[in-house]
Amino acid sequence: MKNHVQPVFIDPTTDEGFKRLFGDKINLINFLNIIFRGRKTITDLTYRDTERIGATEEIGKVIFDLVVQISTGEEIIIEMQTSSQTNLKQRMLYYASKVISDTAPKGNRNAWGYAIPEVYTIVLMDGFHMPGGDRSTYFHDTCLCNRDSGKIFYEGLGFIYLEIINFVKSEAEVEDELDKVFYMLKNMSTLKTFPRIMKSAVFQRFFQLASYAKLTKEERTMYDISLKRKWDAEAVRMYQEGLENQLEGLENQLQEAKKAVVIAKAEGERKKAIETALEFKKMGLPIADIAKGTGLSIDEIEKLK
Repeated sequence: MKNHVQPVFIDPTTDEGFKRLFGDKINLINFLNIIFRGRKTITDLTYRDTERIGATEEIGKVIFDLVVQISTGEEIIIEMQTSSQTNLKQRMLYYASKVISDTAPKGNRNAWGYAIPEVYTIVLMDGFHMPGGDRSTYFHDTCLCNRDSGKIFYEGLGFIYLEIINFVKSEAEVEDELDKVFYMLKNMSTLKTFPRIMKSAVFQRFFQLASYAKLTKEERTMYDISLKRKWDAEAVRMYQEGLENQLEGLENQLQEAKKAVVIAKAEGERKKAIETALEFKKMGLPIADIAKGTGLSIDEIEKLK
């Protein structure tokens, strides 16, 4: 386990760090407005659930999630994950679909008219990559769209993935508010001082709440437990990745060995065909018949001596 040196700021990608920072209503509103990049302006919200049933069905996998409802009625799922999930995209689609289906009345669907709320799922991915994605994109903002034209078909079902591991910009390279969010999420726990690029009140509030020194004794205990849990999950992930890399290496070696066997077999068969063709040629058999019997070309047989 890593040596525990008292940090200046807590890690927002632990369950307790996540709850402390995003359980603050003002912080969450500011975060969502940055993530939506002007597409929506959120002025108020309520926490509908703090934890959904099944959120911890895989210990060390899904750390924490919440569902909030903004003042205009939209539901927003926010989820923190620390390792790759089986069928990650399908899982998020299921969660969003369940939020939608839960709004349906038991009867009189015609009167209801399928007036479903808009639902957005935001996933903070800590330490693993997007399945099928590239290693350069760190912000994924997706919705239903026309496959050919790219025109949005339906705006009200969206999935936003923050692939933190792909964000590699230094403080000097940060370009906008979205970059600042990524920089904060990835680096907050290792920073010794407040970053100069985060002078705005929005980020000052995040860092004030993230101050380890301001935690109560009980809060520090809970945070330290959650931090150890993250480290343990990270150790398991690294071990699994090591095994996967070893298996991949063995698979590559096996494939190379198979190729070598195929090549050696082909070379052996060709050598045998040449020897046979040479014997037939010495016996005075027609070259065309030798070619047909050995699979060698007439030109090859004529050159044999």
